[in-house]
Amino acid sequence: MDFTRRSFLALSGAAFAGVPARAQDQDAVFSSDVRVVNLLAAVRDKKGEIVRDLTKDDFSLLENGRPQTIRYFSRESDLPLTLGLMVDTSMSQQRVLDAERGASFRFVDQVLRENKDQVFIVQFDGTVRTAQSPTSSRAKLNDSLTYVDTPTRRQLQNGLGDGTLLYDAVVSASDEFMKSRTGRKALIVLSDGVDNYSEATVADSIEAAHRADTLIYSILFSDSSFPSDGRDGKGVLTRLAKETGGEIYEVSKKLSIDRIFDLIQEDLRSQYSLGYVSDRPPTVSEFRRIQLTVKRPGLLVQSRNRYWAEAPAR
Repeated sequence: MDFTRRSFLALSGAAFAGVPARAQDQDAVFSSDVRVVNLLAAVRDKKGEIVRDLTKDDFSLLENGRPQTIRYFSRESDLPLTLGLMVDTSMSQQRVLDAERGASFRFVDQVLRENKDQVFIVQFDGTVRTAQSPTSSRAKLNDSLTYVDTPTRRQLQNGLGDGTLLYDAVVSASDEFMKSRTGRKALIVLSDGVDNYSEATVADSIEAAHRADTLIYSILFSDSSFPSDGRDGKGVLTRLAKETGGEIYEVSKKLSIDRIFDLIQEDLRSQYSLGYVSDRPPTVSEFRRIQLTVKRPGLLVQSRNRYWAEAPAR
């Protein structure tokens, strides 16, 4: 996959997924043709600590303002994980890329369960390129990360690599790799958040992630000596994360990139998995709002705020 421009009109997909005849919650039994809306959620207390002892009855769920019955629930999700490392290799990241690579090596080594999970690597600057297609091999991932780098001087002189296609990269990864996969899915975006060349918008990239049922974790890693041209990269990364149910982290002297990867790993290992059947099956394909809350006071739920309701084919 290597391109600079693409059409986004062909995006299609569903946030629905069929579940096995017997779901993880023993009270829930579905036939194979029932369409279940699946959610992943992390819950924290006021101190930011992960809360792991909640039950199905502790949650409240609304779809477009209407109460829904949670029928599928698991406290410790052991579902397969598909993870995409999205690495900004534009020139603004030149000074921080070594640190990103090193932390990525260590993160993949810790989080990947071989023969169960898969990780892919996409790098983006003035083009979007797949450095490694989805694999369970640590060796392949480590080899591929070694070659993830900023454009060479010759590439820049030839007009290749100049610019940043962040939004196009998120749309591409969601569409090409995530749509067809089940289980837990997340993109980790390492970038300063500045996009200056994509055909897609930030809204397009968020919608693509929703259609692919994918969380986004944003890691803001910027070189303060590199001009940002007044663009709000942090605001962009915040939107990508918060609107898809992920989280944003900013690398600083107090919060290292290794520690951020530790926090993301903790999130991925501590998610609640919930599923429900909408009280109004879709007759037209549309986005629907979701509001997931916890009845226990003082707790904050981190989950996506909408999903793509795919109408049945006629």
